[in-house]
Amino acid sequence: MDRYAVIGNPIKQSMSPEIHTAFAQETDQDLEYGKLFAEVDGFKAAADEFFAAGAKGLNVTAPFKLDAFEYAEKLTERARTAGAVNTLALQADGSLLGDNTDGPGLVSDIRNRLGWEIKGKKLLVLGAGGATRGTLLPLLHEQPAQLHIANRTASKALQLAEDFSAYGRLSAGGLEDIPAGFDLIINASAAGLTGERPQIAEAVVGPGCCAYDMVYGAEPTPFMRWAGALGAETADGLGMLVGQAAEAFYLWRGVRPQVAPVLAKLRARLQSKQQG
Repeated sequence: MDRYAVIGNPIKQSMSPEIHTAFAQETDQDLEYGKLFAEVDGFKAAADEFFAAGAKGLNVTAPFKLDAFEYAEKLTERARTAGAVNTLALQADGSLLGDNTDGPGLVSDIRNRLGWEIKGKKLLVLGAGGATRGTLLPLLHEQPAQLHIANRTASKALQLAEDFSAYGRLSAGGLEDIPAGFDLIINASAAGLTGERPQIAEAVVGPGCCAYDMVYGAEPTPFMRWAGALGAETADGLGMLVGQAAEAFYLWRGVRPQVAPVLAKLRARLQSKQQG
C-alpha cells in the first residue's frame, strides 16, 4: 500500500489524514496516510527516513515549508516563486518534486466552489508574508484587473510586488493608504491567526465586494464579520485547506477528488466541537 503523511511541529491538530483518507475512499485509491512529527531542526532526518522506507509523498505544514523547499530536488514554478514547498512527490526517476498547492487551493475555492470572479476584478491582498507569497502567482494567472498588496510594513509589500512584477500588474503600500473600492479582498495577514483583523478603511470594500479570510473556525472570523457588516459576501479558508489537499492528491495519484463532500464533513465537525 502506498504511504503518505503530513509532517509538522505541532502536528496533532492536522486534519490532513481525515481529508486524504476521504479522498482515497471516494476515488477508490489504495493508500495509507498518517501524521509525522519532527523536531524543529529535524525535518531532513525525518523526511529521509520516511522516503527511505518506500513512501510516495509528503504534505508539509509549519514550520517546515522552507526546509521542504531546500529538500526538494526539483521545483514547480509556483513553488519556486513562493519560495516554499507544502507538497513533496516521489517521481518515476526517484527524484523528489516540490510543489506549493496553497495558491491553486485558494483559487479553486474562490472561483469554482464560491463562484466569485477574479478575472478582470480589482483584488486586494492583505499581508506580505509567506501566505501571500504562496498564492500570488496563481492569483495573477487569473488575470485580475488590479492586484494591490497592503501590509502593516509597507516596504515588505513593495518588495513583494517587485518580486512578482514579471507575472502581472501589481501595486503595493501600507494599510493606511489602500485605494478605495475593491471587488475582492483576501486576508492573508498574520492578524487572522491571532483573532484580530487588519485595521483598514471601510472605503476599501466596494459595491458587491467579496471578502475571503484564509483562516477558519466554527464562527466567522473578525475580518469576515467586519466585511459582512459593510455588505460584503464572506467566506473563510476551510475550503482552501481542502482545495490545496485535493491539488496535492491529484499531483500524487493523477485523479482529482471532489472537494464538497469532505468540506461539508469538516465544517460539521468544527461546529459540533464548538457545541460540545
